[in-house]
Amino acid sequence: MKIILTGSLGNISKPLATALVQQGHAVTVISTKPDKQAEIEALGATAAIGSVDDAGFLAATFTGADAVYLMVPPHFAVADSRTYHQQIGRNYAQAVQQAGVRRVVQLSSWGAHLAEGTGGILGTHDVEVLLREVPGIELTHLRPTSFYTNFYTSVGMINGAGMMGANYAGDITVSFVHPRDIAVAAAEELTKPATAAGQNVRYVASDERTADEVAQAIGAAIGKPGLKWVAFTDAQMRENMTSHGVPANRADEVVDIYASINSGRLGEDYWQHRPALGQVKLEDFAREFAANF
Repeated sequence: MKIILTGSLGNISKPLATALVQQGHAVTVISTKPDKQAEIEALGATAAIGSVDDAGFLAATFTGADAVYLMVPPHFAVADSRTYHQQIGRNYAQAVQQAGVRRVVQLSSWGAHLAEGTGGILGTHDVEVLLREVPGIELTHLRPTSFYTNFYTSVGMINGAGMMGANYAGDITVSFVHPRDIAVAAAEELTKPATAAGQNVRYVASDERTADEVAQAIGAAIGKPGLKWVAFTDAQMRENMTSHGVPANRADEVVDIYASINSGRLGEDYWQHRPALGQVKLEDFAREFAANF
């Protein structure tokens, strides 16, 4: 199969490209950075250097593809995250339709079924809606849960205050996922046998644990067995982020995501459609965290 991947050589796209090449597929990786070309080619893939802001470039790159993997690259400098997602989503929808691609796998998020109250996930919800309007495609919304790797932002808090925390309670069970397990699921969706046009949702998760357990596992791995999880108020979380230089609008997006975990709204659809869990468990990630701590 000829498969096009967005996301350059990020935490998901790199293992995804590697796996697909090893399976014998012809893989093209889109990247905005010319200096990534050699690394992409070293994987056995083809580099397409250009921007997801350019719908014409995307359509030309997608032409002839059997399947495409679509993710919105993070862009922390934009003033309005939701508008940015909508713009890229429209580009993807236009390019897919113009190129005549049939199989589309979109990297979405748990909570993307909601049209309000989920902060930074709202843009991903909008991309789902835009892609569902493209006629005649086999569309999978890949909805990973909370990334383990988000806990790397806790390093400063651990070192400075001897704790971990966010604005959700430590005794709430949360579904977490590792990028490698997302890559496995994406590869399966991109290469599965053709079906009739339509849409489906696939949740991706690695483990289901509480934040208290996260702090305990990470604490044990880094030699701080007494490490605790502290539940902040929304206001405390927002103040902590903005005082460390996070723009207010981005802080609000994160606060709203965690608040929706705390209320249970973010995971309400996930818990009704729980997937088989992936391979990377909390203790596995805790060892990775320790190696990078």
